[in-house]
Amino acid sequence: MKDQPTLIRCDWANRSALETSYHDRVWGVPLHDDLELFKMLMLESQQAGLSWSTILAKMDTLCEAYDNFDPHVLIKYGEDKVEELLHHDGVIKNKLKIKAVIHNAHQYFKIVEQYGSLNEFFWSYVNHQPIINQWKSIAEVPGTTTLSDQISKDLKKLGFKFVGSTTVYAFMQSVGMVNDHLVSCAFYKGPCTD
Repeated sequence: MKDQPTLIRCDWANRSALETSYHDRVWGVPLHDDLELFKMLMLESQQAGLSWSTILAKMDTLCEAYDNFDPHVLIKYGEDKVEELLHHDGVIKNKLKIKAVIHNAHQYFKIVEQYGSLNEFFWSYVNHQPIINQWKSIAEVPGTTTLSDQISKDLKKLGFKFVGSTTVYAFMQSVGMVNDHLVSCAFYKGPCTD
C-alpha cells in the first residue's frame, strides 16, 4: 500500500499539530460572521508581545473564560470579572489586555451602529474580496502593510485598544481578508479536502 503524499504547507504550519490544524482549517479562510470576526480580533489582540502558538495553546480556555468573546456578554463584565480573569490560569494575565477586551466590546456596538456590521466595516477595505498575494517564501510575507496601518488607525479612532498594525495584519490573514499562503502551499487555492 502506498503512503499518502505529504501536503506541502506554509513553513510555519509544520511546527506543531495545533499550528497545522489552525493553518489547514482557519487561517486564510474568508470569515464574515460578526461575532467570529470580533473573537478573532480579540484573540489577535491577546497575542501582542507573545507568539501565536501561545494563543493557540490557550484558545479553548481563553474562549471559555471570556464567554467566547461575545460582546453582548463582555459589556456586562465589571471589576469582579477582571479580578477573576487575572487569576484564571487559562488566560493571558495582563490587566490592560483584559480591560481592553471589555472596552473593545463596547466599541463593537459603535461600529455595528455606524457601519451596519463588523463584517461590512472590515471587508469594505478589500472591496469584499480577499487580496491574493503570491509569496514564494515566508521571508516575503510582510508583518504590516499600508492597508493594515490604515485599518489600525481607523480602529483606534473608533476607540479600539491593542489593535496595532501588526495585530491588524495578523487578523486580516486569519480571517481571509488577505491570502498569504505561499504559492507552493496546498491551501493556496483554498481549503483542501481529505
